[in-house]
Amino acid sequence: MKLTILRMEYDKILNANVKEFEKYLARARVVSLRNFGKKMFFYAPSFIYYKTAYYQSRPNIFPTISITGSACSLKCKHCYGKVLRTMYPATTPEELVELCRKLRDEGAIGCLISGGCLPDGSLPLDKFIDAITTIKREFGLIVAVHTGVIKLETAKRLKEAGVDSALLDIIGSDDTIKEIYNLNASVRDFENSLKALHEAGMSIVPHVLVGLHYGKLKGEINALRIISKYSPSAVIIIAFMPIRGTPMEDVAPPSPLDIAKIIVIARLMFPNVPLALGCMRPKGEHRVKTDLFAIKAGVNAIAFPTEEAIMEAKRLGYECSFSPLCCSQVYREF
Repeated sequence: MKLTILRMEYDKILNANVKEFEKYLARARVVSLRNFGKKMFFYAPSFIYYKTAYYQSRPNIFPTISITGSACSLKCKHCYGKVLRTMYPATTPEELVELCRKLRDEGAIGCLISGGCLPDGSLPLDKFIDAITTIKREFGLIVAVHTGVIKLETAKRLKEAGVDSALLDIIGSDDTIKEIYNLNASVRDFENSLKALHEAGMSIVPHVLVGLHYGKLKGEINALRIISKYSPSAVIIIAFMPIRGTPMEDVAPPSPLDIAKIIVIARLMFPNVPLALGCMRPKGEHRVKTDLFAIKAGVNAIAFPTEEAIMEAKRLGYECSFSPLCCSQVYREF
């Protein structure tokens, strides 16, 4: 993978004011246009209701399923298990197969299998792998799995089961892992998980969560460096957003400018890899500004885009398409 950014430039981008940042935005967009052309993919999977003048989400086309129900041992400060409540629960292999059968009959074309973490940061995937094999073989669904910390043997079994892609948040700061995730682990554990998925031959779609450390930038560049070693199929940038009822509900999110700076660095670090702005990010005017920055920075895809972002992409001459899949599947378009 040929980088289009020097390490010494990271700090220049991170410290740039709005006016100085414009030249980096323009450079990132040129890189994107050169490698991908004027195509923009907008995603609206069914786990969130979405409606604009341009597109409306359809129920149960690509739902998210939790194999732990609402249970999570870590209770990370930014999530506290709240996100799990938005997912379909399927806490046994039999429940997972029957749920996917029902969803397939209702028109689903795929699903994201996720769940809460065990104390070591992993998900209890091993007992569900035979069920996933059945889902792939009998129902033909696209299956993405949010793996958490994972060992090589489990990664190989997911590959053998036919899992289409593996999703994993890469945290680049030991402090963040301990303070926010409440996890006794290190950056090396997350890198080893990515390495395991890579060695297993999985299509890997790592996520970088901007501002996870109490809304401040800490470890995001290191996370991108780690990802660059393992040939990702796509890279997803998401951002901390305060969730009511969590210990971080009153923490201010990272600014749209800070999020955009990580997007630009990612675009320049991964000039030939599809780059998406994912579903987790602040809403309202904050989202409008973030989305507009993302378009200008040369992302290939945005999940649940604001109308302003869609209009901007069209104004810039992009060929826009909409999909009910998870944005992690953007690599299928290239």
